[in-house]
Amino acid sequence: MAADSDPESEVFEITDFTTASEWERFVSRVEEVLNDWKLIGNSARNVSPVKGEYTSGTWGEKSQDINFADFKFYITHYFLKQECEKDDGKDKVEEDVFPLAMQDLLCMNNDFPPRAHCLVRWYGIREFVVIAPGTNCEAIVSESKCNLLLSSISISLANSGCQVPMFVQIQQKWRRMYAGECQGPGVRTDFEMVHLRKVPSQYNHLSGLLDIFKSKIGCTLSPLPPVNIAIRFTYILQDWQQYSWPQQPPDFDTLLGGEVGGVEFGKLPFGACEEPISELHLATTWPHLTEGIVVDNDVYSDLDPLQAPHWSVRVRTAENPQCLLGDFLTEFFKLCCRKESTEEILGRGLAEEEGKENSDISSALSKLTEPAATVPISKLSVSNMVHSARKHIRRHRHIDESPLNIDILNSVLLYLFPDAAVEKSSENSKNKTAQSNAYGEAEQDKKSDDKLFLQLKSAPSDSLTYRLALCVCLVNYSYGGLRAVAHLWQEFVLELRYRWENNYLIYGLAGGPPDLRCSLLHQKLQMLNCCIERKRARDEARKVLEGSKERERSVSGGCQNVRPIPQSSTAMTASTSTREVSPGKSWDSWSDSEDEFFECLSDQGEIEAPHTEGEKGCSKSKAEGRLHPYNNMTLLNSKEPLYVPITQEPAPMTEDLLEEQSEVLAKLGTSAEGTHLRARMQSACLLSDMESFKAANPGCVLEDFVRWYSPRDYVEEEVVDERGNTVVKGELSARMKIPGNMWVEAWETARVTPARRQRRLFDDTKEAEKVLHYLAVQKPADLTRHLLPCIIHAAILKLKEEESTEDIPSVKKDIQQATCQASKLLHPPNHDYKKLEDFINQLMAMETVITRARSLKAKFAICEGEQGEDTKELEKFVGSLLEEPEVVVLGAGQGPAGSIIHRLFVNAQRAALLAPLEEDLGRDKKLTGGSNKVPDFPSPAGREILLRTCVPRPAPYSKALPQRLFCVLMREEFRLAGAFSSDTSFF
Repeated sequence: MAADSDPESEVFEITDFTTASEWERFVSRVEEVLNDWKLIGNSARNVSPVKGEYTSGTWGEKSQDINFADFKFYITHYFLKQECEKDDGKDKVEEDVFPLAMQDLLCMNNDFPPRAHCLVRWYGIREFVVIAPGTNCEAIVSESKCNLLLSSISISLANSGCQVPMFVQIQQKWRRMYAGECQGPGVRTDFEMVHLRKVPSQYNHLSGLLDIFKSKIGCTLSPLPPVNIAIRFTYILQDWQQYSWPQQPPDFDTLLGGEVGGVEFGKLPFGACEEPISELHLATTWPHLTEGIVVDNDVYSDLDPLQAPHWSVRVRTAENPQCLLGDFLTEFFKLCCRKESTEEILGRGLAEEEGKENSDISSALSKLTEPAATVPISKLSVSNMVHSARKHIRRHRHIDESPLNIDILNSVLLYLFPDAAVEKSSENSKNKTAQSNAYGEAEQDKKSDDKLFLQLKSAPSDSLTYRLALCVCLVNYSYGGLRAVAHLWQEFVLELRYRWENNYLIYGLAGGPPDLRCSLLHQKLQMLNCCIERKRARDEARKVLEGSKERERSVSGGCQNVRPIPQSSTAMTASTSTREVSPGKSWDSWSDSEDEFFECLSDQGEIEAPHTEGEKGCSKSKAEGRLHPYNNMTLLNSKEPLYVPITQEPAPMTEDLLEEQSEVLAKLGTSAEGTHLRARMQSACLLSDMESFKAANPGCVLEDFVRWYSPRDYVEEEVVDERGNTVVKGELSARMKIPGNMWVEAWETARVTPARRQRRLFDDTKEAEKVLHYLAVQKPADLTRHLLPCIIHAAILKLKEEESTEDIPSVKKDIQQATCQASKLLHPPNHDYKKLEDFINQLMAMETVITRARSLKAKFAICEGEQGEDTKELEKFVGSLLEEPEVVVLGAGQGPAGSIIHRLFVNAQRAALLAPLEEDLGRDKKLTGGSNKVPDFPSPAGREILLRTCVPRPAPYSKALPQRLFCVLMREEFRLAGAFSSDTSFF
């Protein structure tokens, strides 16, 4: 204890009061931030903001973190970006000029901005700084903390000389309560705020608010300087009951009825299922009033909205309204993520049970190859067995078990294959199918200018693939979802097999090889069509050839006694006799054997060969497969004409086959052996052409073939012979003389075989079975991925069509951008599904904008085809409502748009109060008469009153300074935002 009482021991307990406290560090940090943002000094500008600039201009903001001890704050600088004035040296800032914020308090150009920070609306300032608590920090509720922060910013402003107003956010964030200060040379403005849940009855009108304002400024001058008043009442319209549905009501009598917005097959639905415009806000404004002009107290009010000089309207749209096109696309896109196979979806048990009863399906191929079969061949085709099995399955399947309604299924298949409706006989069907394809091609020519499908790698809009995509989308959304899609796909593949087996061309596909610019599924269907065409041509050529042989046998004498039977006839006779011995074996079954000779499409051109060769003698009878003489050339080793042979067409290929072939060739490597093998693999077509050439030109040499096939590789030059005559001598080019040249090897191995007896370069039977197998194993998710480009293609076309009727420039621009974006998303083989989902959301947003425009046009009675000044004005008004946050109504309540808005409110009021509606409200101009007890407008949802004046404060001899009070009166909110200036020099 003695030690503790020793005076020397207290030396170590001395407190250093020169050390900065946490509060001083906070003040210093605020000053540093103001200095970094260059807000120090006088920022006064004499240029007032242009009318509406707070809404149309660009606002910027900068933010930093600062700490008061361990409490985190955000300090943010908000400012309106304005063009900097040129400093010509003449403008010198006056010392006593008001700060910029004080000038803005009295500016009337931007009262009630529709889109701005709340402090901008309440105080009219264009630049300010806000200090707010951090994200997870508690609110500044206690009065002592609020005063501490206010004193901190007051000291910071005084030390830095900053004239930008600074605010502190206090109380809970949802209350939007701020307190602040602005300092200038000899002047200060205090920003104060009152926020209550209910409006006090004595302040529920203009006269009570004027009393508050006058008592607050405490001016003793008499008379009191005039108070400038601006008033805005906002009325909300929510009731659209008297207007038609956004979609037509369903027609329950049709096959596809019972669905709202239901569409027929081949079309996508469009539009909202609910009202896309939730509210219409009408703001009636009296911008310039004085205290004596208008009366508004607890007994009487002059503020009639119809008499307001300024009307403005804004619409509040429904958040994510249900739109049909968006729903279709979203549900379709969800299928891409499913993993189930068709067998798993439709169930294995049913297939196995039916398989026992219909064992002919599993033994179809063995029955086709049984030599002792006594059943007619026509009854043994795979397609007949499949169709009979399908009938059994349908007979045993209960109605509730069928994933897709049979009537719907038949309608879909008839839409996809309309030529099936006219199948009366085999020939009739084939002719009709050919006509249908010709018609489809003609239609495609008409739409040749529309190349959107090339950008999106989808399919032409009149093709089978495109129609299939639309049907799958509709079936998925309206008729059973995933199971119905699997059922439809199964039936679709069965229909394709039926057409392959029976030589019926597939409707809605352009002729020729697969178009590699289209989707892979479209290429597969085109490949199958190519197979059917080759098979049909081969069968028809064989029938014609057999008919000609029969006629030759019946005719006696002539050249038949001179000519030996050509090899083709012998082969044909052998094959015919084989068919006669074994009636149970189908002719088509021979095509699976690679060791047999095959008849190719070239037989069509060879039918006429006997007529042209028969007159020539026996020496020329060996020539087969001639098409026509080639440019009057003769063979080098004889005087015989050089004939162009009938050759096989190269095999059509889809992009996956090309990619597979490229991988195989690339794996052979770069060695000499690999290169040689690669060349042999690529020379199959060359070898076939050489064999056809040898058959058409007996006695020919390689040089003859090169002269026809590759004239550049046969070099001719003029030389002088022994007799002095100038003759033309030719020889093969240098590359043809290289040892081991592939052309020389191929020529030596080529046999004398016409095209029709060569092994087919394109085995249509094998390729068709590969395509059908590929289609059969596709899961519904795989099918959806294949069809997704077509659906997006259809959606973009639908948006273009709907936009053209509404003429919305922003949507038109968005559609163009979306098309470019889609072409980038859909071309890679592996789609980025996250980006595709975002893209579909963009399409949905466009649909929503169009439905909003359509809804507004309906409400403002804008009809198609009407012309006139009022109609054009209304169209412009509706277009502005979609693009701008708030639109001025020309003529206020007396203009064309104003009268319609008035009628909308009157109808809503009468509907709400169950009063009878007027038959013709457009002609009745006496709606507000004494007999009408129903008010035209409801009570205002919000009232905003702005009071401004300029008076000396706090003493009568002080400088006259701007004073402002902004009042907000709503059903559950009462807010007073005051800015009161005082003279700090003369007080």
